[in-house]
Amino acid sequence: MMKKAFVSLALCLAAFAAPALATPGEVPEGGTLREAPMQGLTAGSRLLGDFRGKPLIINVWASYCPPCLAEMGSLERLSKRYGKQFNVIGVSIDDYPERAQAFLTQAKTSFPHFIDRQLALENMLGANRIPLTLLVDADGKVLHKVVGAKEWDSPETVETIRKAFGLRM
Repeated sequence: MMKKAFVSLALCLAAFAAPALATPGEVPEGGTLREAPMQGLTAGSRLLGDFRGKPLIINVWASYCPPCLAEMGSLERLSKRYGKQFNVIGVSIDDYPERAQAFLTQAKTSFPHFIDRQLALENMLGANRIPLTLLVDADGKVLHKVVGAKEWDSPETVETIRKAFGLRM
């Protein structure tokens, strides 16, 4: 029994230590996002391409992800402060819209959120680990992917965003 527990623990740790494999259909950094429909959670349904023409920050999250909730406040502050220079959107990978809605009630964000129940966005964005945040230029090119929670309105992160998007902030 102890041996099975040890083997299970070792396999779990190995999975976290192993480099992330690309998700099938993933657009890598430097690639351009394809068109995709997005089912609205807090706003109407849209196409991903509707956000072209202005830099975009895409945050991929799930209701069962505590770090996802932890970073939502900083994404909201970032969106409020710099929303004229770039868009911020959230994409839930939840299977159940009710759970995603409950998460958003807790998160108290005003930027638009969508749900990806068909896995099209999850696969294209490469969201095999969450939270995942992408910096995307005005033409849909993925400039940078960040895995894990971050304080998105910290001076260092704002500077990284400014440089990535070539903005004055």
